[in-house]
Amino acid sequence: MNFKNITSGISQNFAPGLVVFLVALPLCLGIALASGAPPLSGIISGIIGGIVVGFISNSNISVTGPAAGLTAIIVSAITELGTFELFLTAGLIAGIIQLVLGFIRAGSISNYFPNNVIEGMLAGIGIIIVLKQIPHALGFDKDYEGNQTLFDDGFNMSYFSELFSSVHTGAIVVTLVSMAILLTWDNVAALKKIKMLPGALVAVVAGILLNQLFISTGSSLAISSEHLVTLPVPQTAEDFKNLITIPDFGGFANPQVWIVGATIAIVASIETLLCIEASDRLDVKRRITDTNLELKAQGIGNLISSVIGGLPMTSVVVRSSANANAGATSKMSAIIHGVLLLVCVISIPFILNLIPLATLAAVLILVGYKLAKPATFMHFWHNGKYQFIPFLATVLAVVFTDLLKGVGIGLLISIIYILQGNMKRAYYLSREELNETDDFTIKLAEEVSFLNKAAIKKTIKNVKPGSKVTIDASGTSYITTDVLELIQDFANVRAKEENITVNLVGFKTSYKEYAADKNSHINITHNGAI
Repeated sequence: MNFKNITSGISQNFAPGLVVFLVALPLCLGIALASGAPPLSGIISGIIGGIVVGFISNSNISVTGPAAGLTAIIVSAITELGTFELFLTAGLIAGIIQLVLGFIRAGSISNYFPNNVIEGMLAGIGIIIVLKQIPHALGFDKDYEGNQTLFDDGFNMSYFSELFSSVHTGAIVVTLVSMAILLTWDNVAALKKIKMLPGALVAVVAGILLNQLFISTGSSLAISSEHLVTLPVPQTAEDFKNLITIPDFGGFANPQVWIVGATIAIVASIETLLCIEASDRLDVKRRITDTNLELKAQGIGNLISSVIGGLPMTSVVVRSSANANAGATSKMSAIIHGVLLLVCVISIPFILNLIPLATLAAVLILVGYKLAKPATFMHFWHNGKYQFIPFLATVLAVVFTDLLKGVGIGLLISIIYILQGNMKRAYYLSREELNETDDFTIKLAEEVSFLNKAAIKKTIKNVKPGSKVTIDASGTSYITTDVLELIQDFANVRAKEENITVNLVGFKTSYKEYAADKNSHINITHNGAI
């Protein structure tokens, strides 16, 4: 990358990087809080994910940082291992394993995620983002920003009853003003062209000024500190020194540390591959990320993050979505967001601590809506039930369980439909033809797998003695040995016993020797490829 490309990339991607920084800041803090880790560990993970992973990865849209999907693992791991320092050693191990996965080209697994499942995952996360931000928009901040599971203990109506009985009018005013600014920036062409002044930044500044106005006038609308961004403010050299936590390298001799590291590596890699697929779909230029390189980048990121006291990381849909929606054109925006996290946390945390969570909620609610907009649901509805049902199942499962379980359920339903389709299309022969005539043709489909064996076996079983059967494989490109053996047994044994004439069409020469013997009732009419 030459100097001209670098400067061009910075000018085009500074505004998106700024937006992602504003979104990522509370996410990093919230996930650290929910993980039972030091607050700054989430920020460190975000900085490394932005700068290091952003530099190595060739994904143009994806943004890496601490992952909500790992919070449950982190909480239990820190408790089980006893110290955060031992957990950091597990993070080092996870990074090493991810590097190995990248070198053995395990990233290709992402090619097997269907588009309807990926879109369902995005829509489900969009719904969660909106619902999770409603409390912050209303001034009831009982939950943390980064959680991507809506109902941790099942569906609980008290979540909503507490929410609507504890609203704060000042937070609502800030949310509405911020939302109005964001919608204006999105819909007024002249404002959208001001790339260096993103709507999210204007909304954040407006939120800060509005709340400061409430505070200076002694208004009851003033938003208290628990509803603002919270960052540690180092004041001495010792404070800065305490920001860094070093792993306990003696943990390499602890088998339990290795188990935790392997678990983090597997879950983080799967989440990253899912989010990379989603991010590539969010890229307006439809560029394709090298997933093997991405696993290597994530591994290096986790190694560095763990060495200096940061949480494990993955590619994250929320930040990536905000990045795409803000108009990012290259990975420079992810790098810029990491640099801004570093600079601001060190130099001006006291200013960042003035940002109301309500104004950040407004930004994320619009991001969530764009992920789960009704047009997406209608698109899959019009594509038929085989596309819509796995999509909808993924959406619901992501909302009511978590990302990995939701995608797993969507994949399972998609596979069931594929298997069902293969079994139905093993051959083309109606039941009426089989029952009403002694001379019929079984025309095999283009691909005949072991899944089709039961259907073909049932049909052959119902062939009446003395019949003439043509098995046509002229249009078949693949047929499994299981089915070949079934045809062989039918033609060489039962056909002779019941005087059934079998005529094979389209079977290649090698199969003549396999399926027929000198005394069989098989006639080969012409050769084909199977």
